[in-house]
Amino acid sequence: MKFPKMKVQVIKALGVMLLWIIYLFSAAANAERIKDVATIKGVRSNQLVGYGLVVGLDGTGDGAKFTAQSIKSMLSAHGIKLPDGVDPNSKNVAAVMVHADLPPFAKIGQRIDVTVATLGSAKSLRGGSLLLTPLKGIDGNIYAIAQGNMVVGGFGAGGSDGSKITVNVPSSGRIPSGASVERVVESPFASGDRLTLNLNSADFTTAKRLAEKVNNTLGPDTAKAVDAVSIEVLAPKNVDQRVSFISFLENLEFNPGEAPAKIIVNARTGTIVIGSHVTVMPAAVTHGSLTVTITSTPVVSQPNSFSEGETTVVNDSDVKIEQKASPMFLFGPGVRLDEIVQAVNQVGAAPGDLIAILEALKQAGALRAELIII
Repeated sequence: MKFPKMKVQVIKALGVMLLWIIYLFSAAANAERIKDVATIKGVRSNQLVGYGLVVGLDGTGDGAKFTAQSIKSMLSAHGIKLPDGVDPNSKNVAAVMVHADLPPFAKIGQRIDVTVATLGSAKSLRGGSLLLTPLKGIDGNIYAIAQGNMVVGGFGAGGSDGSKITVNVPSSGRIPSGASVERVVESPFASGDRLTLNLNSADFTTAKRLAEKVNNTLGPDTAKAVDAVSIEVLAPKNVDQRVSFISFLENLEFNPGEAPAKIIVNARTGTIVIGSHVTVMPAAVTHGSLTVTITSTPVVSQPNSFSEGETTVVNDSDVKIEQKASPMFLFGPGVRLDEIVQAVNQVGAAPGDLIAILEALKQAGALRAELIII
């Protein structure tokens, strides 16, 4: 059957368009935004910490000596002086540490969340209220002031006989929007004519591809990879233009480099994660277990009649040795992840046994991957 020449050209054009669509979808399947794999140098949060008092507890405070000192200092600041020798051993007060993260570009007056945790032996912070607490940075300056009612997810109950039950952790809690920012952290964001992108995971291939994507989009020599983590990019000096520039830049999509071949083993939990690029060179593996079972059965020993012997109980021991038949399986050259899993599952190896097999393959030089045991 013959088609007209025009129809043949249309079919060819549709075929080319279909190939391009398939290519674009396959390329986009592995593409990631720059904002998902990298951060901007200098745009970071800062940790804050402070010491304070939580009051209004229902007898679940700590009553520690440093808590009593803090109560005296607080009352003294309000013009109340306790007589000498008086110990304000209040079980309704607990000494706490307060910490928070100050986000980048936080401005004076903005609110941030804080976390509160007991410092002494307070049993619960449920129902308590945090008093005015300054939060300091690593430089000793006060960057925020925290105060407010606690939100505690845990609780506990006990009886007079010493029995008790605890759900979650009642000795810590949070105060949503519990601190107000009082000082701005200076950022190098708007300084200089360049900005630096730092990859979340060091990789030379990813750094190279990111720089190439920026150069292909914005022009040659716009970006250069400094090392496996940092990529320097020319940026406008005007702050408003720089914000628009970064907004465009961080939404560019590119294909990062694939992760190296690694096997992560958690020896405590038996968790094993095998990367997709892990391969095994030719090797033969067999795995079996030897089980030794010893059972002891009490047997009564009765002496003969008119003998001077005594009736005694002796143990009759039965020793059995059982070795499960485990087949040997052969790894061919360049075996991939799915074949490794199938072979190990056929043997019926437990996670602990699999760890031993992987270590043996690594020692034999047959495992083409970095084995990391944590």
